[in-house]
Amino acid sequence: MSNVFIAFQANEDTRPIVEAILADNPEAQAEDQPAMVRVFAPGHMTINRSSIEDLIGRDFDLQELHINLITLSGHVEEDEERLTLSWDA
Repeated sequence: MSNVFIAFQANEDTRPIVEAILADNPEAQAEDQPAMVRVFAPGHMTINRSSIEDLIGRDFDLQELHINLITLSGHVEEDEERLTLSWDA
């Protein structure tokens, strides 16, 4: 099974986002690289708006992810509550 991944600029804004992704996706792993952090998981990963809000203590619009987004890999399904990356058919 191929990994899905998402990569963000490494900064204070993305730390809670990465933390929320890792908490919600037990198989996910973070890989720090120069100036970025890449989070990957086998086959499927979900980013939940509510998990990010819990960590940052304010409302969060998932469109805010795009401010620090570098790249991603996988089929994208997105609504106001979650963004899912998958290789599922």
